[in-house]
Amino acid sequence: MSTETRPAEAAGRTLPPVDTAPLKRRRRQAAWVQAACIAVTLFMALPIVLIGLSAISSRDALAEFPKPFLPSEYSFETLLAFFEATGTIPALGNSVLVGVYTVFWSLVVGAPAGYALARHAFRGKNSYQVFILLVRALPIVVLSVPLATMFLRLDVYDTVFAVTLVHTTLALPTTVLITASIFVAVPTDLEEAAQVFGCTRWQAARKVVVPLALPGLAASSIFTFVLSWNEILGATVVTLSHRTLPAQVLTALDEASTAYRFAGGFALILPALVFIAVMRRYLVNMWGTTLR
Repeated sequence: MSTETRPAEAAGRTLPPVDTAPLKRRRRQAAWVQAACIAVTLFMALPIVLIGLSAISSRDALAEFPKPFLPSEYSFETLLAFFEATGTIPALGNSVLVGVYTVFWSLVVGAPAGYALARHAFRGKNSYQVFILLVRALPIVVLSVPLATMFLRLDVYDTVFAVTLVHTTLALPTTVLITASIFVAVPTDLEEAAQVFGCTRWQAARKVVVPLALPGLAASSIFTFVLSWNEILGATVVTLSHRTLPAQVLTALDEASTAYRFAGGFALILPALVFIAVMRRYLVNMWGTTLR
């Protein structure tokens, strides 16, 4: 008799109410995070959009006051005049070459150094990591003047090679530290397993470690290229006739019109954005999903 009444009693009971407060709290936090991301994105993208709109505006539209958000008349006359100006195309080519060379040499020299920091323990390791950051702590003028003197003696002054050396010097500390943190995240067990199956240490690093560290190397390349592309003072000090595009625009600002300045700003921003868009496909998140 008691066994027959138990199901009836269980069916008559009411379940306690579900506490939805944690779920609502998590949704509110997610909404705030999304709102913060949107605000930061707008803050970073708005100047780029304004410079781009001004660069494709006509001269009459630039002279309007009050200036509307969207130009009343579009024209590529300003951009064409900027690229047709003397020295702009060679300076653009120099900037691309210097940026690519800087990325190449920074990875060639910095990635093995980062791998050594990640895989080997030696006396003074922490002090060495702090010491290499002193290059970034020094003002660029402190480095540029001695380097310019050395370049004059070595007969490499006013060359793309000289600017590449300056930018590589500036980029190496961060490249070493970024790649070291990336290689630390790659488990040593995978590398040891590859050596067990017959790979040498070099083959294990090339076939196992480097593919797993490729996203971090891509992030380091983006940082290095943007640093090289935006650097002005060092390129101005060590060059005269073979200037990069930022140095070329800087020397022409005093006599340049407003339209030229907007066109120059847009020309400085666009290649860096293209490089980031190309390298972005190599970046992965924590679970290894490729960003497309």
